[in-house]
Amino acid sequence: MDDNKLNNLRHSCAHLLAAAVMELYPKTKRAIGPAIENGFYYDFDFDTPISETDLSKVENKMGQILKTWEAFDQSEIKKDEVIKKFKGNPYKEELIEEFSKKGERLTIVKSGSFEDLCRGGHTESPKEDLKFFKLLSLAGAYWRGNEKNKMLTRIYGTCFPTQKELDEYLNMLEEAKKRDHKKLGPALGLFFFHETSPGMPYWLPKGLEVYNTLIRFNREELKKRNYVEVATPALNKKDLYQTSGHFDHYWQDMFVSDMGKNEVYGVKAMNCPNAMVVYRQELRSYRDLPLRLADTDVLHRYELSGVLNGLFRVREFRQDDAHLFIREDQIESEFENLFEIVKTFYSAFNLKYTFRLGTRPEKFLGEIQTWNKAEKALKKILEASGQDYKIEEGEGAFYGPKIDILMKDSLGRSWQMGTMQLDPNQPQRFGLKYTDSDGSQKTPHVIHRAIFGSLERFIGILIEHFSGNFPLWLAPTQAIILPISEKVSAYSEKVRSLFEKAGIRILLDQRNDTLQAKIRDATVAKIPYLLIVGPKEEQENKITIRQKDGKDLGIMPVDKFLEDLNREIAEKDI
Repeated sequence: MDDNKLNNLRHSCAHLLAAAVMELYPKTKRAIGPAIENGFYYDFDFDTPISETDLSKVENKMGQILKTWEAFDQSEIKKDEVIKKFKGNPYKEELIEEFSKKGERLTIVKSGSFEDLCRGGHTESPKEDLKFFKLLSLAGAYWRGNEKNKMLTRIYGTCFPTQKELDEYLNMLEEAKKRDHKKLGPALGLFFFHETSPGMPYWLPKGLEVYNTLIRFNREELKKRNYVEVATPALNKKDLYQTSGHFDHYWQDMFVSDMGKNEVYGVKAMNCPNAMVVYRQELRSYRDLPLRLADTDVLHRYELSGVLNGLFRVREFRQDDAHLFIREDQIESEFENLFEIVKTFYSAFNLKYTFRLGTRPEKFLGEIQTWNKAEKALKKILEASGQDYKIEEGEGAFYGPKIDILMKDSLGRSWQMGTMQLDPNQPQRFGLKYTDSDGSQKTPHVIHRAIFGSLERFIGILIEHFSGNFPLWLAPTQAIILPISEKVSAYSEKVRSLFEKAGIRILLDQRNDTLQAKIRDATVAKIPYLLIVGPKEEQENKITIRQKDGKDLGIMPVDKFLEDLNREIAEKDI
């Protein structure tokens, strides 16, 4: 089933959910119920609270109602008539006024005896098509996502064309619960959150090792490709964001500090305005382009508390960010280079990906002709690349079209990760120039690119993708020495010293405990290699090697195993 039909199916099921709720709880005020990735939700203002134990009752009612639904009938209705239908429901009344002001048609969709204000997009045979659904959870959600509005109750559900697909999805959710990074991360000593800094993770030594390993990997790869790194201020006056256009499009999502005396600062939520300032510091020639400025500064965004979700949605994060200042004739070659970087980065984790082209949004900078030209260029590049991609109309950045990276993890879940955005507009707003070969002054284009995207989000996904079992090159602790007794303490220290000098992240478990207890704890900690040391190993200057999955690799000389480890790390084996 294609995405459009699947969305219609799930949107239809949201109607079915609303119908069941209104029968069971007639004093409830309903708000909105869209299809979302992997399912749907509907927001309700309940007269009396409900709990997750009530979901089975709602599901049963949905099944009963479905037997009476033959089709969805959509009809246009006059404003005064639709207001009568939803009189006393402030959420529908607000939507009716909003649609009317925009000159949009007001339509009612009816199935059985249930009616709802709706623009359409439904399945043709609800009685047959909506059989395979499941309600999943409850959550609080502010009306229109604004925490100044009332908190509503959001019911999440999912629906699939077949029972088999539904069962597979529910099994995946159960497996995902076991891999939940919000539980695994603290349990493995990687990170935690504290109530005094909502949405801002505390990185512990092991987690910071993973974090820094990713940053080193990024820097090493970009250095090979002639990127240079800069660092820019975390606080910037409002003027900077007015010039870039972020003030009109992003200011409400930023942390803002009003210092008085007409000094209002924004805490940096993105690096691009600062990159423009760096470019403008020198006179540039066509020979200087492409100029590739990388920046991994800490960023902050004022995400609403209701949408914070572990490392997946945070208020403080870093990106493997870069801004490429290029001539127009370099667009194609730079994107080809970016596609190669994407391949290199994602193959290091054995992650499959596709691309998504986002076109001009409703609110945008610049001229439509400029946008059309940029979009045409990206479509041509995507076609030539041979990569799978789809087009998402209206999902570009406000300053230019973009290519998003859609990645699938080991559970088959799709994630939007990094992005590559072609920007012909901000450079004009900042008055950026370069001297061309004929001596004329021209404005460069900029490509905004982040391959991993948010490092916090990427690490959260990796924790769940690998179930905490990071590949050797990324593991915070790559090996642990387990002495059989105190008699081999000196030899154990010698082995540790050899591994540390070789750059291996290694621990030595010197606890006065049984070997089995040490093996159990090291396995729970998901350390890739367990190095067992006893009198025999000391006598032969060797170590006995065991993998975290219990596989015994036998006894081996220290230098031989070090050689194998370094090869595995260098080749980034999975």
